[in-house]
Amino acid sequence: MDRRAMYKLSYGLFVLTSAFEGKDNGCIINTAGQVTSEPNRISIAVNKANYTQELVQKSGRFNISVLGEDASFDLFKRFGFQSGRDTDKFAGFSECKRSANGLYYVSSGTNAYLSAAVEQTLDLGSHTLFIASVEDMEVLSDISPATYAYYQSNIKPKPDKTAGNGKNIWRCSVCGYTYEGEELPPDFICPLCKHPASDFEKVTI
Repeated sequence: MDRRAMYKLSYGLFVLTSAFEGKDNGCIINTAGQVTSEPNRISIAVNKANYTQELVQKSGRFNISVLGEDASFDLFKRFGFQSGRDTDKFAGFSECKRSANGLYYVSSGTNAYLSAAVEQTLDLGSHTLFIASVEDMEVLSDISPATYAYYQSNIKPKPDKTAGNGKNIWRCSVCGYTYEGEELPPDFICPLCKHPASDFEKVTI
């Protein structure tokens, strides 16, 4: 079985935001889509390791900001490379606004946002699937949405091959995140897409 076939599936990129008891947070996810049109419902799948998953579970509300091709790598670092349990991801961040439901959405580097209320949840083991009704939405720009393929080719910085000197780089085959080190810890989890060490490949530069 060739696991690379999974990487041929088309994925968008989104900032999922939620809040509970005055604590705002957000994370990068790649699974959001419409499941019914009448009534208008969407689904999202969120890794349980993400603090935002906990906030969605408790509050029953979330916003999805659709990342565009004009999104900066800094946006991915802010919402994908650190945990909301340890830091306030919105501290010093001005490229956001609050929607009618009181939650933040990202207003720059995105082309739309949707506000939703959770109707059903399904435990998927490592992830939670949320089915939610859309309560509000707005188009922010006509920029094309960013896909994983576009992120890897045009947004994520490329490794500096001139400074390699035989260094080992471990690259996530799902999202392209890179880890530098002699060995990749067996329990390593990608900080961007939350995939395990088994989805990393060794690249020597």
